[in-house]
Amino acid sequence: MIRLGILGGGQLAQMMTQAAVSLGVETAIFERRADSPAARLTKHDVAGDWTSPQALADFIALCDVVTLENEFVDASVLERIAEAGLPVYPTAETLRRIQDKFIQKQTMDAADVPLPAFAAVDDLDAVRAFAAVHGWPLVLKARRDGYDGYGNATLRTADDLPAAWERLSAGDRALMVEAFVPFSHELAVMVLRGRDGETRLYPVVETVQKDHICHVVRAPASISPTMKQAAERIAAQAVTAVDGVGVFGVEMFALDDGRVLYNEIAPRPHNSGHYTIEACRTSQFENHIRAVLGWPLGATDMTAPYAVMVNVLGRFTGHAPAFAARDALRVPNAHVHIYSKRDVRVGRKMGHVTVTGESMEEAETAARQAADLIGL
Repeated sequence: MIRLGILGGGQLAQMMTQAAVSLGVETAIFERRADSPAARLTKHDVAGDWTSPQALADFIALCDVVTLENEFVDASVLERIAEAGLPVYPTAETLRRIQDKFIQKQTMDAADVPLPAFAAVDDLDAVRAFAAVHGWPLVLKARRDGYDGYGNATLRTADDLPAAWERLSAGDRALMVEAFVPFSHELAVMVLRGRDGETRLYPVVETVQKDHICHVVRAPASISPTMKQAAERIAAQAVTAVDGVGVFGVEMFALDDGRVLYNEIAPRPHNSGHYTIEACRTSQFENHIRAVLGWPLGATDMTAPYAVMVNVLGRFTGHAPAFAARDALRVPNAHVHIYSKRDVRVGRKMGHVTVTGESMEEAETAARQAADLIGL
């Protein structure tokens, strides 16, 4: 039986493992801490620092092919895995082009992907100089290891700069700045690309963000055919630009004038693709496994007219209670996913709910109702 190694043990690795079981594929999990959600689903796991020579050697010995569930692992770790003779996707070079967001934007710019103005900044004066050209507001970002808004700050005026700089640059993190995009809504596309370059796209979806965290995904997005084509073109361009293999989440901005601009890319299954588990012929997780193993890719079209995914975010801080999902199961057609995290934090992603339906309104009403009934 083939064994797929996964760097990371959170909810994405958990759902990848669940998909692997149906394909007759075993998984091995390598997470920095023991007792991760994904590690509980397999007897093959390693807990330790990804850069530890011994822990990495133990992990390599368990695997036939390696992938990842987050972009926080350094590209040098993927290089070491490849040097040991294991196929690893995405490759170290792909990850290197993505995990530093400034290099990521340079890569996209070189590939003629439309995107907002951006620059690397070394001090507050560099931010002010950027603002002098592009105006306020603007967005200050950590170049690496930011997620769910933890590495971003929207600066409405120059007065917001000092506090944001102090927070984001802590630990000598390198920063970048981007022009603020007055978007009408945000879009995302899950792009599937095989080892041979075959590319398939999932539907363009609308994502509803609050405080830089995705709250709701509506599939398909209610946009014009022209905007849909632009989003699909940008998403495919972006994954080709980094020579990606597997599933990639591409996030974009939709503007009132009909333009679409690139925002960011994730080299892995993505929150905006969770709806595919119930709403598409092949889920993003199954297709990611197929792609990195070099197997035939699955169909990506939807099996229902509409689907809405609502994230379950922590509402308190403490231990996760038992039976948190029970009341939500009373909502007809609600598909509940709990990520089995031991501890709840305010705003932490603890699960999600997907509902398919004959109308977007019907699906969203039911999904929000079920999510509200989950006690996390």
